Amino acid sequence: MENLLLAAARRPAQLEAFGRLLDVLNRLRQECPWDKKQTLESLRHLTIEETYEISDAILRQDLPDLRKELGDVMLHLVFYARIAAEQGAFDIADVLNAQCDKLIYRHPHIYGDAQADDEDAVKRNWEQLKLKEKGNTGGVLGGVPTSLPALVKAMRIQEKARGAGFDWEDPAQVWQKVQEELAEFGAEYGHGQPATDAAQAERAAQEFGDLLFSLVNFARFAGINPEEALERTNRKFINRFQYLESAAARAGQPLASLTLAQMDVYWEEAKRQAPIAPAA
Repeated sequence: MENLLLAAARRPAQLEAFGRLLDVLNRLRQECPWDKKQTLESLRHLTIEETYEISDAILRQDLPDLRKELGDVMLHLVFYARIAAEQGAFDIADVLNAQCDKLIYRHPHIYGDAQADDEDAVKRNWEQLKLKEKGNTGGVLGGVPTSLPALVKAMRIQEKARGAGFDWEDPAQVWQKVQEELAEFGAEYGHGQPATDAAQAERAAQEFGDLLFSLVNFARFAGINPEEALERTNRKFINRFQYLESAAARAGQPLASLTLAQMDVYWEEAKRQAPIAPAA
């Protein structure tokens, strides 16, 4: 109840800030040479970059930076709506009202008399209602953007299939599938030996894709976000490799002159350093 009261108390300031953003953008669109030139297409790659910066701030648990990055993306969203309004298509009010209508429609357990006692039930209702919406002709998987990175796309495909009731019954089945795919990949790749021809290389690539897909599936059952897990490992590797570089430099040894055994000594030193924070 206290949080609701606090949110209500902040509402005037929130609405004023949003109106201020609209006013600032309107003036920039009219007077700034750069802002006047922007189109839906020219902003697209910038928005993608800003979205990744939001993700990076979240992984680093950097709330001050997250506030800044959210502001950048909010500007882009308002900018798109402003350009669309200039073309007579829609404005920001249309965008927000349509979103509210969609949320209300897809939450019948809140705004209607449907039952949804857990997260899985909510997701199933969401996907079923989405399929019923006019214009959704792509089926269950039609809403998965084709341009998503492959790892994220695999997650979304599996989540949507689950919402339609197509899923494994327990994690043990998924783990068995991982083992099967690993064996099939090993068989095609020659258990550690390079492919001998293009056909074998293609089969190995296909089996590797199947293995990754099954690992993503198991991660979902284990409550692990594979994209975040891989990014944390990327960061861990970077930190340890940078320690290796620094240690070699302090010893006056060019990195390229070290043997793998010498590098491994520094690598083990890096691993013994203070644990790396999950999002560091």
